[in-house]
Amino acid sequence: MHNLLAILAAYLLGSVPFAMISSKLFGLADPRTYGSGNPGATNVLRSGNKKAALFTLIGDALKGWLAVFAAQQAGLSDLGIGLVALAVFFGHLFPIFLKFKGGKGVATAAGVLLALDPLLGLMVLGTWLLVAYVSRYSSLAAIIAAAAAPLYFALMHGAEGQFAVVLVLALALVAKHWQNLQRLMAGQESKIGSKKKA
Repeated sequence: MHNLLAILAAYLLGSVPFAMISSKLFGLADPRTYGSGNPGATNVLRSGNKKAALFTLIGDALKGWLAVFAAQQAGLSDLGIGLVALAVFFGHLFPIFLKFKGGKGVATAAGVLLALDPLLGLMVLGTWLLVAYVSRYSSLAAIIAAAAAPLYFALMHGAEGQFAVVLVLALALVAKHWQNLQRLMAGQESKIGSKKKA
């Protein structure tokens, strides 16, 4: 029962749509109505409001970190912590507050990884930043960082502990970016900072 309540709380926390909250706070249009239509930090950035995008990024990452950290502090088992990590992540992807149509989970996954293993989280974040800086494609950075996450974990810890959780996060992130990958291959993907299109 304790684990079930923690998983439910994590899912609800993951469902909190910081892209929508920041857009309201900064007087912006609904992020689902422009750009990629994705309620996430990268799309909010297309509004031209960097503060709103930063608020979204921090909020989405913080909820991932907070859910896992709280589970750890509550003394949940490794299995319980892993399920909480997945619950907050999938809460962001399929939020009950947005009719199960959420963001792509990059920031929330980063928060989860930072809580599970700070070094792993920093390595994955560093990979995303490097690829994003060089290519200017957030989606490409997300795909490469996601693919690297289970490899980093395996090198550090082997296929033990929370490896399965990290692998599921990685596979889900790549799946959520599948259309982005197709646009990248077709040369049609928007770069970071590109302005919104209605």
